[in-house]
Amino acid sequence: MLTAFAVLLCLSALLAWANERWVKLPSTVAVTLAGAGSSIVLILLDTQGWTFGVKQQAAELWRTLDFTAFVLNGILSLLLFAGAMSLDAQLMVRLKAGILTFAGASTAISTVLIGFGSWGVFHLVGIDIPFIWALLFGALLSPTDPVAVLDMLKRAKVPKKIETLIAGESLFNDGVGVVFFLVIGAAAGVGGGHADASLSGALLVFVQEALGGIVFGAVVGWVTYLLCRSIEAASVEILLTLAAVIGGYVLAAGLGLSGPLAMVVAGLVMSSGKERAFSVETREHVEGFWETLDEVLNILLFAFIGLDVLLTPTGVNEIVAGLLMIAVALAARFVSVALPMTLVRNRDGYGPWTVRVLTWGGLRGGIAISLALGLPPSPYRSTLVTATYVVVLFTIAVQGLTVMPLVRRAAEAEEMSTETR
Repeated sequence: MLTAFAVLLCLSALLAWANERWVKLPSTVAVTLAGAGSSIVLILLDTQGWTFGVKQQAAELWRTLDFTAFVLNGILSLLLFAGAMSLDAQLMVRLKAGILTFAGASTAISTVLIGFGSWGVFHLVGIDIPFIWALLFGALLSPTDPVAVLDMLKRAKVPKKIETLIAGESLFNDGVGVVFFLVIGAAAGVGGGHADASLSGALLVFVQEALGGIVFGAVVGWVTYLLCRSIEAASVEILLTLAAVIGGYVLAAGLGLSGPLAMVVAGLVMSSGKERAFSVETREHVEGFWETLDEVLNILLFAFIGLDVLLTPTGVNEIVAGLLMIAVALAARFVSVALPMTLVRNRDGYGPWTVRVLTWGGLRGGIAISLALGLPPSPYRSTLVTATYVVVLFTIAVQGLTVMPLVRRAAEAEEMSTETR
């Protein structure tokens, strides 16, 4: 495992350096494309017998580094805390109704739409998959990935209100998505006894995982805030925040609570009180540490996504299904955003471009892949993993690179709307 991590670290560093030196794409997009491209070339060469066993050796090495454990039990807590801490907590509170509406309603609508759509697509290409597994696919693919979305927002310079809405939705909807995933997974025989598929079971999981995680995160954030406020030492305060994130995430998992939601809330609590918890000089050190760590871990994560294509089981039908699922996922995202928007547009003053930005900026990433790879062995696992990879790579490479013109149009429309008021 240590050898595989060392290889990942070195490859990520070299790919990021080459991108900064010559290509100059966004780092996360560049390392994902480079990693995926390298994996695909190696797979194609191996089919012709031209790799002389290199592909098999690389695959064996890569299997020692579990992607699901690396993300869900590793770097996710750090990325979510860093992302939440960088946001305007006060503005998120003001927009809480819209954020929670999208996090809940949009995820539910998208889960159902992708479930029906994927069931039709899989049967269209000759893959016989039960509807409950298609619905499970909808649950793992519906939540937008907060890591990918926050990275996109940093680069895109989205108008502040829209940025906060997108970021808030992506930070909270993964908790809702995990609840749906657990309940539907139990019905499909994947739940591992964690939840039953009844309404009471779903409500119990929601209260324990989501609400319990939110309360626990608020406590962790508040205690960390008080500890940091009582001293004036940047290194110790950085250590306190690190301990809060890693220790809090592990404790949340041990208590059966949502670790991701807990770290989001802890980060927001720290964000709301950082001007009082830290002096100006100390705050620069703490924020600089978390910003740098966020960027480094993002590069590692997206390089891993690209390189892990080497282990993805592929077949022509699965790839075709994945390509068709891109259109289904986009359509489901549009409908799941447009319907709740009718409830909050007038109250919160969102412009007509908001739905388009939310749709095209709703990226999928490491969380969807982690959930897919975490599925137990079954006749349908390889189909769902391949389709997930195709959709994720499209959102990162195509949507992530082309969202800028859309954001500029949204910003211009926002300015014109403000001037006419």
